Amino acid sequence: MSKRTTRRARLAGAAVALTGALLLSACSSGGGGGGEENGSGGGGTEAETLEAISFADAEASTGPAEEVPGATPGGTVRVLQEVSPAHLDPGQVYVSAESNIAKLMHRGLTAVRMDNEGNYSIVGDLATDSGTVSEDGRSWTYTLKDDIYFSDGTPITSADVRHTIERTFAPFITNGPTFVQQWLANTGGADYRELLPDGPYEGDHLPDSILETPDDRTVVFHFEEPQTDLPYALAMVGYAMVSEEGDTREAYDQEPLATGPYVIESFRPDRSMTLVRNEHWDPATDPARNAYPDRFEITFGHTTDDSTQRLMADNGDDRYAITFNNGVDPGNAPEVASNPDYQERLVQGYQPYVATLAINAERVTDLRVRQAIAYALPLNGVLNAYGGAFGGEYAGGLISPLLPGYEEGYDPYGKLANPQGDPERARELLEEADAVGYELNYVHHTGTEDARAAVTVEDALEEAGFVVNRSDVPQTTYYDTIGVVDNGYDLYRSNWGHDWLSSATVIPPQFDGRQIQDGANNYSHVNDERINSEIDRIRQITDPAEAATEWFELNKYIVEDVLTQVPLYYYKMNILHGSLIGGAEFNDDIGSVDMHRIYVIQDEG
Repeated sequence: MSKRTTRRARLAGAAVALTGALLLSACSSGGGGGGEENGSGGGGTEAETLEAISFADAEASTGPAEEVPGATPGGTVRVLQEVSPAHLDPGQVYVSAESNIAKLMHRGLTAVRMDNEGNYSIVGDLATDSGTVSEDGRSWTYTLKDDIYFSDGTPITSADVRHTIERTFAPFITNGPTFVQQWLANTGGADYRELLPDGPYEGDHLPDSILETPDDRTVVFHFEEPQTDLPYALAMVGYAMVSEEGDTREAYDQEPLATGPYVIESFRPDRSMTLVRNEHWDPATDPARNAYPDRFEITFGHTTDDSTQRLMADNGDDRYAITFNNGVDPGNAPEVASNPDYQERLVQGYQPYVATLAINAERVTDLRVRQAIAYALPLNGVLNAYGGAFGGEYAGGLISPLLPGYEEGYDPYGKLANPQGDPERARELLEEADAVGYELNYVHHTGTEDARAAVTVEDALEEAGFVVNRSDVPQTTYYDTIGVVDNGYDLYRSNWGHDWLSSATVIPPQFDGRQIQDGANNYSHVNDERINSEIDRIRQITDPAEAATEWFELNKYIVEDVLTQVPLYYYKMNILHGSLIGGAEFNDDIGSVDMHRIYVIQDEG
């Protein structure tokens, strides 16, 4: 991912800062607007390191959700998106363009709730609370609420929870999160699949010593090691509920049953999707979601230029329009940022994502060549394609400034001070490696900003002495393309955001060499013994502050001594909406506008 804003290990009871992202899905391809020519700051927002959020009890987990002031039910919201979802099966959802739509349809045991004051908490969603943990931290118990149903009217039971977890071990589930599976199997990488190789589909199940369902409403997770972050993980869409009876395996990816406030009425991939109310969703059971609109009419194929121009013009149906993932485009960003007419319709915040250029370590094996790529890349030219300071700020490492443990000013290649790149140093390294003329197969997606940035990347690398073979693929299949281990490419952009407030959701998914498989998130295919052993060691540290420091130190080793990802920039998100959309607020957990709070303003004209 993306996701995979943001992502962090937190302690119960503490407050969360209001700037920054919390539980976004990793590996997103979106974000950013346009603006100034350099990206060291600006854009009207400033990142603040996030703190812990609270785990809610049963009282705080009771629905309905807090009413949004001034909200009125009814009407149709038009959503302008660039990328059509490649996956609708919750177990396959991880990137933000998919998860932000999926959140309207799917519910899990827990959820992240933002209240009217902008405070966040982990609440019980389908469960009565955020979970009861044993004194040793190795067992978590959940009790299901009454009157919770799938969209076909069947009640949700503990058997469905068991099935939802067990199917994530099946070989066809390759795109979703793997945290819970690894914790249950007590292993890193892809070895968790050995615990239940076929999932539940051949009649096998996880033993009660690992996943227990003593009755229809109770679920108990048992781990060999303390897992204090389970409520965060279970709030991810990737662990939302899948019906045991209604599971159609691979086919479920296009026709899933819903548990949230909306169901799919129609879906034409790459063209449109219509969501309508789910008659079997009971708001009295849901503390995290409002459902004011009658319908969401989502259309795909809108570039950021197109969606921004439509929303700026604010005519006809576009007055009822918003976007979940299209930021303000770079060309229109200066006007949007400076014109007061747009300020009331502009929603801004920091996303959890760090944009990088991934280097395929299985193909580009010489560290000097990888270092030459890093020195050659101009951060200013790349970030300008995504909106300059309005769209992000330069990155020196792989850890977001939102996360605990982040060290301000970390800049091992001098790129914050010299964002135009250093082609001379890059060529020196190529000469040392006897690699002038080294050929690089570079792939990007067809999105407007990515295509603009690709030209900058190609020109800079060729100036330094590389030969670049550049190609592109559609956005809808981009992560599937680079997720194939034998993909034939040397370079490709990768964005990653923390899944909760911990670098444990940043480093292991991307750099654990035991997690190299098709569909996994180790896009650079690095398998370094020190990285693997450090991941195992740091995961055992129970002090969050100490662990945060150690994760950042491991980040230094990866960037300086291994270098299979070149840090580019930290994401900002700037979303414009139509004049008849109400309740649009930035949600740090989602890293975008909160789709559960928006409503249609009744047009008296």
